[in-house]
Amino acid sequence: MSVSDAGSLQTTFDFVLPRGYVDPNGVTHREGTMRLATARDELMPLLDPKVRQHEAFMSLVLLARVVTRLGTLQTIDDQVMGGLWATDLSFLQDLYRRINTEGTTVAEVSCTSCGEIMLVDVGGGAPGE
Repeated sequence: MSVSDAGSLQTTFDFVLPRGYVDPNGVTHREGTMRLATARDELMPLLDPKVRQHEAFMSLVLLARVVTRLGTLQTIDDQVMGGLWATDLSFLQDLYRRINTEGTTVAEVSCTSCGEIMLVDVGGGAPGE
């Protein structure tokens, strides 16, 4: 977690993917960091030729801009985002929405056994959380 100079705004959010990106060498990368999006982050993908040809690429290009770390990968681009399992892509899209529109990674959930409502940090923490 990082904070701005003012010390009050959280600008980066650590996460643990449910399944993880498997690179060409077979290494699974689950832990990562996403930063808050800027207006430029949301506008620049509109100029990308892939997005202009097919709007579905928007999410991949946008996430590649704001995911700043994924395991030990040196480069995170739309090809990496496109190689994620659907579960992981959905997780990142939800995380993006939460931190950029709601300002938090905390979600209210209910226990399937007892029905108790509790708050869970969907950004993750330790692997497997």
